[in-house]
This record gives sequence, structure tokens and C-alpha cells, in this order.
Amino acid sequence: MAGGNAFITEAFALLGVALGMILLRTIGRATSVGIRNFQLDDYMMLVTAVVYSLETAAAYIVGAWWHGLANNGMTPEERANLDPSSQEYALRVGGSKTQVIGWSLYTFLLWNLKLCMCVFYGRLTDGLVHMKIRIRIGYGIIGATYIATLLSILLGCRPLRKNWQINPDPGNICQPAISKIDCLVTVVLNVVTDMYLISIPLPLLWKAQLSKRRKSLFLIVFSGGFFVMACGILRCALILLDPVNGAQKAGSWAVRETFVAVVIDNIPMIYPLFRRIIKKIDGTLASHYAGTHKISNGYSSSGSYAMNSRKEKKPKFVHPLSMRNATMSDSAESIVRADRVKNGQDILIVKESTVDVGPTKHSNEEIQEHPHAQHLGVGYAATCNHAGGRGDVTRISRRGSAQWESPHNGS
Repeated sequence: MAGGNAFITEAFALLGVALGMILLRTIGRATSVGIRNFQLDDYMMLVTAVVYSLETAAAYIVGAWWHGLANNGMTPEERANLDPSSQEYALRVGGSKTQVIGWSLYTFLLWNLKLCMCVFYGRLTDGLVHMKIRIRIGYGIIGATYIATLLSILLGCRPLRKNWQINPDPGNICQPAISKIDCLVTVVLNVVTDMYLISIPLPLLWKAQLSKRRKSLFLIVFSGGFFVMACGILRCALILLDPVNGAQKAGSWAVRETFVAVVIDNIPMIYPLFRRIIKKIDGTLASHYAGTHKISNGYSSSGSYAMNSRKEKKPKFVHPLSMRNATMSDSAESIVRADRVKNGQDILIVKESTVDVGPTKHSNEEIQEHPHAQHLGVGYAATCNHAGGRGDVTRISRRGSAQWESPHNGS
């Protein structure tokens, strides 16, 4: 009983953290690009929140309502002697039905997260022809493997009601808690799709002009799928090696697997939000410090002479749209944009600036998601405001040099 309580506590704690991350992601995207400019993966992540809640509820019901019982782990004599009107019979039937529902929710959740990640990669690599082909292949792999997995769950045992049949023994294929076909098909296709998705961003990150520390952080985030794969393999091994109690242990790892998958999908979207918050806090603290430590005529606010009253050397100004800032950006999307410029493609790179597109003002992190961002070129100008002055930029040329125009040029 203690083990069951520990699992329930863990499952709902992980659910709470995951829902919190999805909420932060949604807030970050809403403040960055606006709700009207949400992409497919933003809406799909909201669906993920609902499905993840249902999956956790199903895992809870298996233990709390049905006491972990299903139509497996019984001898032929026990099946023949079990009264259909008994409580145990009802518990085993209910547990078997919930196992089918749990498998369906589990696979839908994982493949929905895979699709979210593939859509995100597609947005990151927009404009890179060779990457566009890989993204399309990813969509095809995700769709085909999900259909195959779902069919194995729903059609592997026919008719469907045999999944909760008690007597006679329906066989392993019709025992959803320990079905080998459900387990093997799911884990193999899950690993195949995860391996392919992991292979998409790694070449770009490897070539990106980032410090080793930053590059390592990105690699850790995007390679978190290895842990998800390990959880899936362990889950399948527990079911195959322990047909009696393995299903309950596997349920714990299924919850952990889906939790880590949710975290991996949302970290790239939450990071810019925290970065904006930290910059805002730093700016507020800096303003407060400057206001309380004003230096006038060589004397501090307390009346004592300022020892370091010599004028500091003004750092060389680097425009926020320069190639240097583009390649050193912490943003994952800016990494890919820098890679596009290196490959000779037109792209607008914005960092630490404010850009006016039409009548609406957008921050640097908003413009990279703005629907018009990819169409800024000669004849369509954007106005850049920065601390060092005001400049107008339309694009970065194929040779990598910035081309400047008045915001009134073109329509």
C-alpha cells in the first residue's frame, strides 16, 4: 500500500510540474508572438496537457480502483473457478479495460510530443532546403509509426472485447497489461522516431559558432530524448520479465517517460521567457543603483570624493543586427538563422533591439517569430531602435553584409 501511495504522489507531482511548464510556455509564446500568431505546436501542447492529465488519471485508477488487477496472472483453474458475479471478476475486467485506455493515451501523448518537436524543428530550419526535406521525412515517420502502434493496440486482439476476457484464457496477445505485441511494437517504433528526431538539430548545433558551454547546454536539452528512450526500453523489459507484477512497475516508468518528454519539448520555449525576465530585473536593479549612486562633479551622493571619477572608455558599438551578435545569440532560433546566413541565404537576424514592422512594435525575440520576419527584403523595411542610436535595416545580403534602407522606401 505504501508503494502505491508513493507512486500516486510521484505521478501527480510530476503532472503538476509538467502542467506548470506548459503554462509557462504558453505565457512565453503569448507575450513573444501573440496568441494570433500561435503555431501548430503551441495548440498541440495544450492538447498534451489534457492527454497527460488523462494518462495520469488512468494510471491512478488502475491502482486505486482496480487494485492493479487485470485479466493476466491467472492459472486456468483460477479462471474457471472465478465467479463472473464476484468483485474480483469486476476488478479484473475494469482493470483490463483501463489498461487498453492507458496504452492508447500513452502512445498518443508520446507521438503528439514528437510531432510538436518536429514542428518546432521545422520553424527553426525554415529556409534551409536540405533540412526541410529531413523535416518532411520526420512528419512521415511520425505519422506512419503512430498508425502502426495504434493498430497494434486496437487490432492486435480481435474482437476488441477479448482484451478483458477472463475465461477461457484469451492468450498473451489479448492481455493488455502484459501484451508482448503492444510492448515490442511501441518500444521499437518509439526508439526509431526518437533517434531520428534527435539527429535533426545535432548537426546545426555542432556547426553553430557558440562557446563550448552554451553548445553543451543545447546538446543536453536536445539529447534528453535518450532518457525517454531508456525509460521506454525499461518499461518494456519490466513487462516481459515479470508478467505478474511488471505491469505496475512499468506504469511508474511510463509516467516518468512522458514527464521527461514534456519537459524536453517545453524548455526551448520557456528559456527565452526567463531570459527576458532576468534582463528586466537586471535593468530595474541597474536603474535603481544608478539613481541612488549618482556622481556629480566628482563627488558621490554621500558627499565623498569619487575615486574612480575618470571617464570610462566607451566600448566599441556593435550593431544588434551584426553577424557577431547573430552568431553569439543564446536563442536556439538565432543559431539556425546564423547558419542560414553562413549558407548564403537572405534572413533577418535581430538581437537586443526593437523592430517596428508596420504599425506594431515588436521586441527582438518577437520579430524572429513574426509572420513577416522572413519576408523583409528590399522594398520592405524594418526600423531598429537600439541604445546607441537608430538605424533601418531590411535584410542581410547573400554575402553576409547588412543592407540599410530608409523605412519609407518601398510599400
